[in-house]
Amino acid sequence: QVQLVESGGGLVQPGGSLRLSCAASGSIFSAAVMAWYRQTPGKGRELVASITSDYRTNYVDSVKGRFTISRDNAKNTIYLQSNSLKPEDTAVYYCHTYLGTAYWGKGTLVTVSS
Repeated sequence: QVQLVESGGGLVQPGGSLRLSCAASGSIFSAAVMAWYRQTPGKGRELVASITSDYRTNYVDSVKGRFTISRDNAKNTIYLQSNSLKPEDTAVYYCHTYLGTAYWGKGTLVTVSS
């Protein structure tokens, strides 16, 4: 059983920054592809960024150059550094991994507003 717990969301002004964290349980964390998704009301979940076990990263076009995904295998944690935030980045951000079955955290709300 894998548990994912997100933190770091909040209210930030446009142009501001946040760092989201996702702490994972389980000894196989270092081998897992980890990802951040986000969801707004009435829309499906959108893949924001992913990172492989060998640290290869992928981003949705709308966040390239502004967001950075990283991982710390010693702490079983991934991060999403989000800079130059825009109102359209407002969403609930979810941590995700797939290990034979999909695992999701409960999400953390990011609100970008003045």
